[in-house]
Amino acid sequence: MKPIPYKEDRYLMSDLAYVIDKLKTRQTLTGTELVSLISSTDESIWQKVYAVADQIRQEYVGDDVHLRGLLEFSNICKRNCSYCGLRKNNRDQIRYRMQPSDIIEQAQRIASYGIKTVVLQSGEDAFYSLDMLTHIIRSIKQTADIAITLSIGERTKDDYRTLREAGADRYLLRHETASKELYEKLHPDSKYEERIRCIEDLFDVGFQVGIGSMVGLPGQTAGDLAEDILLIQKYQPDMIGIGPFIPHQDTPIGQADSGTIEDTLKIVSLARIVCPTAHIPATTATGTIDYYGREKALHAGANVVMPNFTPQSYRVHYNIYPNKRCIDEEGHKCNFCIRAMIVREGRTVGTGYGHAIRFKHNTG
Repeated sequence: MKPIPYKEDRYLMSDLAYVIDKLKTRQTLTGTELVSLISSTDESIWQKVYAVADQIRQEYVGDDVHLRGLLEFSNICKRNCSYCGLRKNNRDQIRYRMQPSDIIEQAQRIASYGIKTVVLQSGEDAFYSLDMLTHIIRSIKQTADIAITLSIGERTKDDYRTLREAGADRYLLRHETASKELYEKLHPDSKYEERIRCIEDLFDVGFQVGIGSMVGLPGQTAGDLAEDILLIQKYQPDMIGIGPFIPHQDTPIGQADSGTIEDTLKIVSLARIVCPTAHIPATTATGTIDYYGREKALHAGANVVMPNFTPQSYRVHYNIYPNKRCIDEEGHKCNFCIRAMIVREGRTVGTGYGHAIRFKHNTG
């Protein structure tokens, strides 16, 4: 994908009105139009975009908000990503990993609350062999009525195929940024092409696939954000995770400014518009930078929320970014509060597995 030239000059208001009309009639925007729209700080323009995104969300995925029970089972990672508190070289990070039996037990607990998806997330931790992971997946499937999403990083295509055959339903591997230059600046020990290869392999082996990006990264331009939207439009993923960059003090870019709620909502809404059937979470990070961030995201195209069921003794150490929302709440309380929030926002709590639209006839 060729970088989109970034220009400081913006469209006239009449031109932006034309862009909004294209969105309303489901026409594809060009890279230049996306840059101009993303660059706009006119709140009246963005209220119209959010309204389009919310209408598309209602039309394609309905009013249900799906709950995904998050289980962060290891914070050990071999990577050295410049923005992440779990990076290998962060010697101040207290490390942990859960045993397979504990992971299985927690997944069963999540299912007991009526939640139909568990998200097994970790750093890239080599302790968990392929045999160990397949045992965990099979055991959960045999004992709990629940779908499984994995978020465990880059692996080989054969590994992905084995995990899928073991019973895992979905795989989340965010691309983080569609700018090759920015990606490799932030990921000193990985390559952009490898990340894209992994994403394509996940589609090939039959996973429901999630990608997504951070908003507000140091050095990120409107052109970079437009490339994220074009990448989403190209791959039509089943899930899209969009969240703000939040600096961690123990990383090389820990003194940079956070992403903003305004810019994050822009990308959430555009992701919904270009990929109407995707499941898009109102992320915890969005709720961290703005107290009502998750609620705002639900009105800008989002339809998923992820209550955290990581045991409290571990959760405080899954420190990707600081001051994470609800870090001191046990899972059952988080679950209750999120359900109440969904109802307050005029939405309904989903009771199904929340599979991707193209997998809608599957069961858990």
